[in-house]
Amino acid sequence: MGIEILRDLRGLRIEVFHPPDADAVSLVQHLRRIGCITTATWPLPKKLPLESDLIVLAIEHDYRVSLRELFNQPREALPTVVGIVGYENPSILQLILELGAQAVVERPIRAFGLLTQLAIARSLWLQQREAAQRTRKLERKLAGVRSILRARLILMANHDMNEEEAYQSLRRQAMSHRLGMEEMAAAIVAADDGKVRRSKT
Repeated sequence: MGIEILRDLRGLRIEVFHPPDADAVSLVQHLRRIGCITTATWPLPKKLPLESDLIVLAIEHDYRVSLRELFNQPREALPTVVGIVGYENPSILQLILELGAQAVVERPIRAFGLLTQLAIARSLWLQQREAAQRTRKLERKLAGVRSILRARLILMANHDMNEEEAYQSLRRQAMSHRLGMEEMAAAIVAADDGKVRRSKT
């Protein structure tokens, strides 16, 4: 994993959001030496660039409103985020957490430690993305199981079937319509819900 992460950093598309000062110049130079495709933007944009793999940004109390607006979107939609801070206090720490930064680099910016923080941030981001994908997959599977169970109950109630007969009926209908069991179950549930709504009107 470590070698893969380091290889991944080379060619990574990095956007730097930092006031144009000596720290910004030093940061961009370090990132380019690592092999990252780096661009610098200031002032803060209205939207995050969709093509960026990683965002390195100055986290300052004065920019908190703009930063919150910029990062006001689902966490899974955000790229890897590395914060640049000049000092620590409760409000800055809170802002770091709100923005979902995976790593933090202190000012003055030095080459030593920057590569490590980038590698840690990227590794954490990849782990978070994989965990989110697994969670979504499990949620879809659970929704499918619930849909199948409900469809079987509907078939049992409407057609005087036992549990096994309802399952086999659902299976035959799925094969007949060339659908998965979950899709067929969802169709049966939707049709039954439609009947219930019409009966109430």
